[in-house]
Amino acid sequence: SQWSRKADWSWHPEGYNVPWTEAHRREVAELDALRRRVIAPLERLRGTPAATGSELVRSVYGFLEEIELPRRLEERSRALGERGMLRQAEEYRQLWGILCGAMEQCADLLTEGVMELAEFAELFALLLSQYDVGTIPVSLDRVAAGELPHLVRREAKILFLLGADEDHFPLVTQPEGLLTEGDRELLRGQGLEVGLAPEQRLDRERTVLYDGVAMPGERLCLSWPRSRGGSAVNPADFIVELERLLPDLAPEEPDTGSCPPAPLPALDWAGRPGGEAVLAALEQSEEWGPLARRVAAAKEYRRGGLSRAAVDALYGERVRLSASRMDTMKSCHFSYFMQYGLKARARRRAGFDAPAVGTFVHYVLEHVLRELKGRDGGQVPERPDRAALTRKMVERYVREELGGLEDQTPRFRYLFRRLCGSVDLIVENVLEELARSDFKPIAFELGFGERGSLPPVELTVDGITLSISGVVDRVDGWEKDGRLYLRVVDYKTGKKSFSLTDVWHGLEMQMLLYLFTLESSGQSLYGTPPRGAGVLYLPARDLVLSGSRSMTPAQRQKEADRQLRRSGMLLDDPELLAAMEHVEPGGAPRFLPVRVSKRTGEITGDSLATAEQWGKLRRHVGRILRDIAGEIARGNIDADPYLRSGNQSYCDFCDYAAACHFEEGVGGDCHRFLYSVKGKRFWEEAGKADEKEEG
Repeated sequence: SQWSRKADWSWHPEGYNVPWTEAHRREVAELDALRRRVIAPLERLRGTPAATGSELVRSVYGFLEEIELPRRLEERSRALGERGMLRQAEEYRQLWGILCGAMEQCADLLTEGVMELAEFAELFALLLSQYDVGTIPVSLDRVAAGELPHLVRREAKILFLLGADEDHFPLVTQPEGLLTEGDRELLRGQGLEVGLAPEQRLDRERTVLYDGVAMPGERLCLSWPRSRGGSAVNPADFIVELERLLPDLAPEEPDTGSCPPAPLPALDWAGRPGGEAVLAALEQSEEWGPLARRVAAAKEYRRGGLSRAAVDALYGERVRLSASRMDTMKSCHFSYFMQYGLKARARRRAGFDAPAVGTFVHYVLEHVLRELKGRDGGQVPERPDRAALTRKMVERYVREELGGLEDQTPRFRYLFRRLCGSVDLIVENVLEELARSDFKPIAFELGFGERGSLPPVELTVDGITLSISGVVDRVDGWEKDGRLYLRVVDYKTGKKSFSLTDVWHGLEMQMLLYLFTLESSGQSLYGTPPRGAGVLYLPARDLVLSGSRSMTPAQRQKEADRQLRRSGMLLDDPELLAAMEHVEPGGAPRFLPVRVSKRTGEITGDSLATAEQWGKLRRHVGRILRDIAGEIARGNIDADPYLRSGNQSYCDFCDYAAACHFEEGVGGDCHRFLYSVKGKRFWEEAGKADEKEEG
């Protein structure tokens, strides 16, 4: 329906929450013109009234002539022939004749009885499926390649089953659609079948697998990759079972000393470690020798680094950085080079995914708190007024940012309505926290940088000046005895929590950087030198509450509080912590990441830092920034993704894996292990770094 709508297309070509430019509007207009050109003949065909099959065939034939299919097929066949793809060219040359033959059959046979267009389409597709596009084989032996379900029940002497790893055999995926597996199970319990159950899909996959491995008459060869994206890959379960059933069976490593008979795979093989003998053999070939010598030279290549001239050309002498850019630099230097040096961009399908969800939650929170700040002295209203205010901001977001929900798909509208329930819980949680706190929001979207309220953070290393800008989601303040205490609150879309391990390795430092910038430059805004009180992450994501459907509102709010509990680092000052959250005697903090002893009332937790430790944090952040500036100045583009415990590699999330071809230990590629640095060890290591710097 979106393709055939009469109204113009009005969606942003780069997805949701992206500002419009004149180039974007021109692009949408061009796409809309192409859409109308494509859909016009299809719409005329769809409007064909019910008629006999013979008359419907004439409508289809008229459509094919209108889109000039015979000429298009001839052009495609000629182009394939010129590219040397003779078999495909011959197949295209036969298609028009096959189509005409099928239509003639329908016209001769379906002369009586009225048919709906959908019924005719199903019948015509069934007829076409009985035709084969045949070409003369290029040799006596033929090789059929394809997915296993499409090849079973054929005769074959030999079967090569590629990629037999645990991720693909058996391949049981979650069905698409609105219903979760739990929903489907509930409906099955009521006698409604909505697709196969997981165990049925697994049985079907195992049946296809059994038919496949039983297909060859002489030989079965199973293979799987040793690694993918820098992570080890395990064989499929059925291979482990085969090894148990056939004790003499053992996996074989590739014999890199022999040359495969096909030169092209051999050339690829020769470029890998251990392929020297294959490469030497190919170099003796008159046809493949030049390529083999180029492969031999390429084996000596390293990613190297950028020259100073290249650094200046790509980044300039003044490098603008943000928190996300710093995270990318410390996650993998090659990924930073691809994204911010070459400005390569991955194509993404527009959807209401985690970033878009976070933007929505952020919008509602900001505008609710802004309106409260501007009325009643910032007092938190009663619950009914809170819900009404939240609904008002949701409706404003739909109107201003989405252009209404009328043009969205039913699935989008369903997901959006479900998300609104999470937003209600998040806003209620935040307002309840502010009702129990002396800290009040005093700034939203506070920027520092060229267009911000505060100047950028700048430092120069080796002729490269870093200009770091950013936006603080929210700043809360509390004034006591003439001193202003500030707390930075950052909304997080994922399940990420504050970690000293990340900070030690230069990741997730934005909140600390924001707070230190406010301490050093905030006097111009607030008229007095502010003092940092802490930093907090507030989860801003779609909440999936665990529990039964019969939960009471109080139980739902309690579960939401558990998921929305803040993480971060706070100044270890009892008076300050008491101002952040008023805890009843003998009670426990509901929002802050600290613990209160019921016996002594002492406040403890790994999220507390003394004034001395805050100084160590400030100096550590400064060292990380100088490291980043030095790495940019040196032109570092190493493929050195981080590796966390549990074999979680940055490559698993990187958009540039296809361009990087990271291989551990090849060409200087290597992981950087993010070893754990928590609590006491962090402060000890930071102190040693301070002493080393002073020395």
